[in-house]
Amino acid sequence: MSSPRNTAFEVLLKIEQNSAYSNIALNNAIKENKHNGLDSSFVSALVYGVLEQKLKLDYIIRQYSKIPLRKIELKTKIILRMGVFQLLFMDKIPESAAVNESVKLAKKHKLQKSAGFINGILRSITRAQAKYTLPDSSDTVRFLSVNYSVPEQLIRLWVSAYGKENAEKISASLGGRPKLCARVNTLKTDTQGLIDSLSQQGAAAVPSDIIDNAVIIENSGSVERLQAYKNGLFHIQDISSQLCVSLLNPKPGDIMLDICSAPGGKSLTAAQLMNDRGKIFAFDLYEHKLKLIRSNAKRLGIGSIVTQIRDGAENFIAPPTADKILCDVPCSGLGILSRKPEIRYKDDIIPADLPKLQYKILCNSARYLASGGVLVYSTCTLNPAENGENASRFLKEHTEFEGVELCLPKGIQRAFGENSWEITLMPHTAGTDGFYIAVFRKKV
Repeated sequence: MSSPRNTAFEVLLKIEQNSAYSNIALNNAIKENKHNGLDSSFVSALVYGVLEQKLKLDYIIRQYSKIPLRKIELKTKIILRMGVFQLLFMDKIPESAAVNESVKLAKKHKLQKSAGFINGILRSITRAQAKYTLPDSSDTVRFLSVNYSVPEQLIRLWVSAYGKENAEKISASLGGRPKLCARVNTLKTDTQGLIDSLSQQGAAAVPSDIIDNAVIIENSGSVERLQAYKNGLFHIQDISSQLCVSLLNPKPGDIMLDICSAPGGKSLTAAQLMNDRGKIFAFDLYEHKLKLIRSNAKRLGIGSIVTQIRDGAENFIAPPTADKILCDVPCSGLGILSRKPEIRYKDDIIPADLPKLQYKILCNSARYLASGGVLVYSTCTLNPAENGENASRFLKEHTEFEGVELCLPKGIQRAFGENSWEITLMPHTAGTDGFYIAVFRKKV
């Protein structure tokens, strides 16, 4: 069995070298090494902490290293980041342990030449009165980038699109683990029934104060182990996604298309709102993703979902004209960086061609909506080019559609001025993932 620090190192290395997803790599490593309790929590805190603070950690290392960061070998750099994070940002870790265990880790991975270098930098930090300095706050982009470990291109995007205050609050929200939200399966239970069931299994849950039939789960560990999960009493879904389906407002007997359905949570929620009466066609490009949707539908006792392989950007033979269409398009994912912190360091974090694909999917989807029907366009990103610009262009070029004024829950506040038919959800204004929703109706 690997030590907790070595497990964290292996996970971080896999993310850097193989572009592994942090949550998958971490969960697999914890299971393989049979970590539990405090060890599991320590590994998770170290992995996510280093990922979330990567730019700041590198900025600090530069202040102590005579070797340029770009010339430091990757494994050495990861161990340094881990050591600096333990020294400066983890409570209850003795300085001696942070230093000595980092040196041991270097030697374990045959980095004998780096061991002294690592030891020197970490001990210099322990002796320093002022551990590090940040860029001058007068340089807004540089300061926010280093302080919150967010690439400068994202800071510039958010300052330009949403203003400095929103940009800083978005960046600040990316630290720490996000809330674990779940949708109550109203086909089998109600909110209090789920809370009671989870309590009996050692997991705490409280009702959402934003949307009905949603709960925030705490102290659950792996939700898959819970009997309430196995019995299909809930599925994991952020409040933003639940609100998206609520604004689509599917009714019993409706025919609904979920154009880019995987992983399928919105179809599951829609089926519950429809009391599992009607038909939901869940489309995706890949069979293995559709298999996951079918598996979850079976676990929840849902029979109204039909899965089909379809490319949302291309014309396809559709089922009968739909009453409701959910067009939740592939996006850059800038609204879920707190869940997948490694995404923020991708070279193509703001892909230029993505809005074109999204708009093509939106226009193609609209062809299958019945007169009087409702279409929701949504993303889990914070980028106007993928959000409001696409939505406004759609209404301008499709005069047979109109925007539908949103009726928002009391707990939701707008972060900036938008049209009445759209909303950009932000962590600091809605307590949700970053998310965009626009609602359209096809005129009769």
